[in-house]
Amino acid sequence: MNPSIINVKNVKRTYVAEQGLFKKKKKTIEALKGISFEVNKGEVFGLLGPNGAGKTTMIKILTTMLIPTEGQATILGLDAETENHKLRPQINFILGGERNLYWRLSAYDNLTYFADLYKIPRSIQKERIPELLQLVGLENAATQRVETFSKGMKQRLQIARGLINDPKILFLDEPSIGLDPISARNLRQVIRQLNEKGTTIVLTTHYMQEADELCDRIAFINQGELIAIDTPDNLKKMVGQLSVVQFDCMNGLKAKSLLSKNASLQHIEETTNDYYSTVRVQTSEPQKVISLLYSGLGESGIQNISITEPSLEDVYLHLIGGLKDEQHSSPIMANS
Repeated sequence: MNPSIINVKNVKRTYVAEQGLFKKKKKTIEALKGISFEVNKGEVFGLLGPNGAGKTTMIKILTTMLIPTEGQATILGLDAETENHKLRPQINFILGGERNLYWRLSAYDNLTYFADLYKIPRSIQKERIPELLQLVGLENAATQRVETFSKGMKQRLQIARGLINDPKILFLDEPSIGLDPISARNLRQVIRQLNEKGTTIVLTTHYMQEADELCDRIAFINQGELIAIDTPDNLKKMVGQLSVVQFDCMNGLKAKSLLSKNASLQHIEETTNDYYSTVRVQTSEPQKVISLLYSGLGESGIQNISITEPSLEDVYLHLIGGLKDEQHSSPIMANS
């Protein structure tokens, strides 16, 4: 096994927030509650969890932007708090979205600017910048202003910017947010290429398929605590005794009411569309669930029914507790 190059030991982070409109009261918020893990050299390591779980706080500590309240984070053998000036030239950090680029400059000039910040000699820049533009597929757009770029092109330029100092570790916080499927796929391909060349990558994402495809190991964080860490395949084995029954129906509320009484049920999630609902059920007895559905809704009340093995998304729902998009889904938890 490759040696670990990130070591996080009992890291805590708290901050004080004021509450109340007139009589303000101070409240201590625990963003991280004593997290410990390691990242091995050359792997893609995922940090997954709901909004507010502590993922971005952890990333900011690892990239020297925040100081832990307690504990220690060591990266490349350097303390992230006390040796940050030695660490920063060896790492880089990329946020999702379109920040940290100068839109009125060309792609080439953007990279030149950031290379100058890292005090990279111009002789090296002349070789590295064209190589990076080619890596992210922007060699033909090198002289175009960034303001003319699509979201996908901007995000690929962000990747090139993050590689300008040839970092040993690259931190990606929601890199594919807001991208269309083709742009997201192209971005994943670039990330794989970087990893194949030896770059260690720490990734946060809300897209379970992306994490499953890219990550060697994944850590789930919820409410500031580390609740599971393993390879995607081993994490799926945690719910290996479960099957996933998915179907379309006209009356999602009735289907959920029928199924919520079943003791084998672990989770129900409904996604509403214009004319029907798609219901996804985690259960240890899929045939009994299907029988219950047909007896309660009739054959005409159910369409496109299928039984599949649990995905990483099902592991997420099992561990985190079934977060929902309030506008589109209404999960019910049972026996979890």
